[in-house]
Amino acid sequence: MAALIASFLLAFSLLLVGVNALMVDYYAETCPGVEEAVEEAVKKATANDNTVPAALLRMHFHDCFIRGCDGSVLVDSQGNNTAEKDGPPNISLHAFYVIDNAKKAVEELCPGVVSCADILALAARDAVAISGGPIWEVPTGRKDGKISRASDTSQLPAPTFNFSQLKQSFSQRGLSTGNLVALSGGHTLGFAHCSSFQNRIHNFDATDDVDPSMNPAFADSLRKACPAHNKVRSAGSAMDSTNTVFDNTYYKLLLQGKGLFSSDEALLTHRKTMELVARFADSQKAFERAFVKAMIRMSSLTGGDGVRLDCRVVT
Repeated sequence: MAALIASFLLAFSLLLVGVNALMVDYYAETCPGVEEAVEEAVKKATANDNTVPAALLRMHFHDCFIRGCDGSVLVDSQGNNTAEKDGPPNISLHAFYVIDNAKKAVEELCPGVVSCADILALAARDAVAISGGPIWEVPTGRKDGKISRASDTSQLPAPTFNFSQLKQSFSQRGLSTGNLVALSGGHTLGFAHCSSFQNRIHNFDATDDVDPSMNPAFADSLRKACPAHNKVRSAGSAMDSTNTVFDNTYYKLLLQGKGLFSSDEALLTHRKTMELVARFADSQKAFERAFVKAMIRMSSLTGGDGVRLDCRVVT
């Protein structure tokens, strides 16, 4: 118990340090065109590939949950070091080229000034806005980290997590239960591979082959897309029925038994989180307000100490 309390206090102190270190318009004098350059890179990529917004949002989340938002998820494996992006939970991450392109454009404007971590945070915000979601001011001033280890990706919350595991994972990073429900709404964008929800549709437990909390017709459609012992790596399901639009459909479907992950369904096993799911399902505006608040709080976790000139390389 003492170790858990110490871990929480450490995480919370890191959060406070991050909040104090960041500010809106951090680059107002040193790189005034940074936000426009990042937005242009995200828009251009999304015009050619509508999966880019979901990829950038997930990338930012995975970056922040390991040592804070320090751009370590962008680093390539090199030599004897296997980097975060090659850890099991991150194998399906993509669209790193978007950050590369944004970084190149920003370096032409103001060499050596803007961190890769800030570019990723701005890109995630732009990804949400481009998909029809809210726009918000992103506090900047993050620094890039020099450590990126695949082994650390075991710290990421898994799609198989139950509520207790989710709550612990978020609270250790100074994030509330409300933040958990709001950030889960990011699942309104994107695609999930069969491996992420296989546990719910095959051999669920000793009594049921399929998770009984799932809508039967929905479960049947997933079983057809992802048969037992599926070997098609690209097989899976859209996160929700409007998976390129940032809206509150995720919550509406969750209440209908059509959530994909165990971690999604877990939100309905606790009174407070279930009430929030119902509120967000009823009000897009309530969801957006909570999501923006949670994103700012999560992305204020910092841990780096420099600015990388190449987001893929630690120097």
